[in-house]
Amino acid sequence: MKTIKGPAIFLAQFAGDVAPFNSLDGICQWAASLGYKGVQIPTWVSSFIDLEKAADSKTYADEVKGIVQSHGLEITELSTHLQGQLVAVHPAYDTAFDGFAPSHLRGNPKARQEWAVQTMLRAAKASQNLGLNAHVTFSGGLAWPFVYPWPQRPAGLVEEAFDELARRWTPILNAFDEAGVDLCYELHAGEDLHDGVTYEMFLERVNNHPRANLLFDPSHFVLQQLDYLDFIDIYRDRIKMFHVKDAEFNPSGRQGIYGGFQSWVNRAGRFRSIGDGQVDFPAIFAKMAANDFGGWAVLEWECALKHPEDGAREGAELIKNYIIRVTERTFDDFADAGTDAAANRRMLGLSAHT
Repeated sequence: MKTIKGPAIFLAQFAGDVAPFNSLDGICQWAASLGYKGVQIPTWVSSFIDLEKAADSKTYADEVKGIVQSHGLEITELSTHLQGQLVAVHPAYDTAFDGFAPSHLRGNPKARQEWAVQTMLRAAKASQNLGLNAHVTFSGGLAWPFVYPWPQRPAGLVEEAFDELARRWTPILNAFDEAGVDLCYELHAGEDLHDGVTYEMFLERVNNHPRANLLFDPSHFVLQQLDYLDFIDIYRDRIKMFHVKDAEFNPSGRQGIYGGFQSWVNRAGRFRSIGDGQVDFPAIFAKMAANDFGGWAVLEWECALKHPEDGAREGAELIKNYIIRVTERTFDDFADAGTDAAANRRMLGLSAHT
């Protein structure tokens, strides 16, 4: 078995305009001071990394890695959540998602999508140049506006959406395969890949592509009321990344999983700092250890109530304590009687010759 690496922290929610959160050097120094061992870098934060340069220049990639390593940290993975989202956008979301693209592409969905694909190809090469073996992104969504079948969905609508999604992602998956990097989809509301069933629909259409893998984040499954422990066992061979994020679901007579269009604070389902929600992390870390997950445990802080710096400080210690240093021997080895095949047959009441 392998021991999970960590604690690590996803930097996206902490990036800002004020030191130490406005530079890779500063935020790494801050993360290291809290006890983190790794950082997951959001590639849309230009003050942290220039993705195009990282893809084109091994020298620049080594410089980025050197900044991180100077603080005793490792880069766990790169993230392209925002860019991956733009690989597939339903027109209903064009205006909302334009903000994820460079300003000169806004109002031009075709050019925006082409840019997103090119960015994902660069992410594959940048990950390779940095010596990474996994990468996280979103799938985007063409069918998401039709997630609830009212009015009744016309026959073939969902199938066509997933056929198109697979067409768009297959060349990207191939690029990640050439780079030797697993592309891990975070199953998330708003994405066509948001649960196990939708992931399997996609996987079938990309011919079980070896690089079409998963980031496991139990918080999203609490909000969906999906069994996140069973999920780990079902997809154990495809889970290559892990976000440690908490959530709670407190339905009432007034609202449930849809949330009644309320703010995060007032929703029945909301994200919390780890340790403050309902996710059973000891059980999760036990399953991950039993399933031989050797990747990073990465804190993703999202909480409607707690200050992010408090969540980061507490999260480092909690993850450190959740990680199970796996055993190299069985606890009852002391009672080993040293039997052999013949002794086993005698114990069963069998003759050595039958």
